[in-house]
Amino acid sequence: MTIEEMFHKGRKALVEANIQEADLDAFYLLEYVTKVSRGMYFARPERQVSKEEQQRYETYIEKRKNHIPLQHLTGEQAFMGLDFQVTKDVLIPRQDTEILVEETLSRIHGPQKILDVCTGSGCVLLSILHYAEQEKHFSMTGMGIDISEKALEVAKKNAERLGIQATFMQSDLFEKVTGRWNMIVSNPPYIRTEVIQTLQEEVRLYDPWIALDGKEDGLYFYKTIVDEARNYLENEGTLMFEIGHDQAKDVMELLKDAGYKKIGVKKDLAGLDRVVFGVYDRKVSAKD
Repeated sequence: MTIEEMFHKGRKALVEANIQEADLDAFYLLEYVTKVSRGMYFARPERQVSKEEQQRYETYIEKRKNHIPLQHLTGEQAFMGLDFQVTKDVLIPRQDTEILVEETLSRIHGPQKILDVCTGSGCVLLSILHYAEQEKHFSMTGMGIDISEKALEVAKKNAERLGIQATFMQSDLFEKVTGRWNMIVSNPPYIRTEVIQTLQEEVRLYDPWIALDGKEDGLYFYKTIVDEARNYLENEGTLMFEIGHDQAKDVMELLKDAGYKKIGVKKDLAGLDRVVFGVYDRKVSAKD
């Protein structure tokens, strides 16, 4: 069998299984199994594949047909131009979350201490630290916290693989956090409990529930973090959230009621509200 024939066979199987982006997934798995790049594929589509390669590819295609996420098959996901290890214990990094990283970076104008709440795979914190140092040449201090010890194991491995210095600690939100931070960032669970059952199988069955469930109204973690972050932010410190597309008004109201100022929202590439931020002025709050 040629590599072209194997790809078309895999693509057809995924299309018939109603897999979204069947073409892309079939090719990613082809590349993963054969180590043949897209350019090499088009240069030599007649290249013969070994029996072992064919069997491995067919095995992965069969698993993908059953809606096991592509990233759980390959064990990795690209995010902000970096390769992150992923497992069933962490939320798979999404492109939408890159907006949170980009907006955070735009507000870094010197060495900062950054706390990432609900860090998961560590993709947000590690990307911020990497680009702040590589592009802005700032020395940063960063800590990621998560309630899941297994998620933290993944985050630590990602830091090691990428050569990025960061600290990770098991903590139920701010339970074990000390000191003050210039910025607190978070992509917390924000999906309403009743909505989770309506999500596509790849998310509903394979992403960790604990990373999805924002309780009854989807705002549980925003309420807690907005309130408690005030005890850990430096004066004029910034709190930044990823949000669901319909949560901007509610989260901005939470920030306003808690004494934050310079509150704003940033849209993603699809034009949907994606990031909400606010600055905490300890002096103003003390007067109030």
